[in-house]
Amino acid sequence: MKKVLVILAAACMLSACKYYPEIPVTLPDGFVVDAWVADTPEKQERGLMHVTQLPENKGMIFTFDREGEQLFWMKNTLIDLDIIFMATDKTVTHVADNVPHSTLSTPDDQVATAPGYGQYVLELAAGTAAKHGVMPGRKLAF
Repeated sequence: MKKVLVILAAACMLSACKYYPEIPVTLPDGFVVDAWVADTPEKQERGLMHVTQLPENKGMIFTFDREGEQLFWMKNTLIDLDIIFMATDKTVTHVADNVPHSTLSTPDDQVATAPGYGQYVLELAAGTAAKHGVMPGRKLAF
């Protein structure tokens, strides 16, 4: 079953996946990203694992029940990411720029992490946040 979920997750991220709703997220400069919504613990655990490329106009948004400390772990995440943490009012609280990818053989203790505070977290291709003016204090719209 686990192998099937991994394959499904990879297929999901590379095509229009009917299992992940998608919403537009507007960055501070007006650039719009179509973000897959990870709104269940299962989707949040899979995240962007096994994805080999992510266009600048795609991402994944994680929604949590309440604002709080969040920790993202790049296990089996094969691409570098910008990870944007937002408060309940969608104000950016922290941006983890260019968080390094892992490989399938990276030991767990060497996998990068990104801590932050918020109710929402947006993952984008590395470099996208800086390019579009995403920084603490700015608001995103979705």
